[in-house]
Amino acid sequence: MENLEKENNILQDIKNALGIEGRVIRDRRVEVFADKDMVSAILLFVKNQKGFIHLAHITCIDWLEEGEFELVYTVWSPDQKIHIFVKTRIDRNNPIMENIDSIWDQANTYEREMREMYGIEFPGLIGEHEFILEDWDEMPPMRRDFDTHAYAHKTFYQRPGREDAKDVREYITKRSGEVIPDYAKKYSRE
Repeated sequence: MENLEKENNILQDIKNALGIEGRVIRDRRVEVFADKDMVSAILLFVKNQKGFIHLAHITCIDWLEEGEFELVYTVWSPDQKIHIFVKTRIDRNNPIMENIDSIWDQANTYEREMREMYGIEFPGLIGEHEFILEDWDEMPPMRRDFDTHAYAHKTFYQRPGREDAKDVREYITKRSGEVIPDYAKKYSRE
């Protein structure tokens, strides 16, 4: 069994300082769970007190059935070679999360992307203008209830001559005699 002493010590320090729950996932991976109001305190603590100086990523998971978004902040310590995943959930109908770009400048990019793609607001976020989407009036496109097919059908026209378009896999099979693997068949248009 691996010696996870470093990981357990970091987790215990976070628990003692902030009173939150977490677990050691495996070697070099620690995960903590917190209310959204605690995220900044956790990030500041691990950055300033524990040496987790690199914000590696922020991501969002849409838990449509539960009416929540889960935000996952991934931070890295180059000295200890450990990742900490700080996880929180926010209300999907009123998605507001504290802006952390004062802790790490690069958070601005992730937060602007989540604002456009999921509709999450980060009060005080610098960059009020469009980030990726131009002239977008629809529901944020990364939400699970966004109907990509309906949007494409409504927005884009079909080029003349493409009405009877066949799956490219059929054409390749006829031309080359290659057999289509079963895993690729599930993506055909039929």
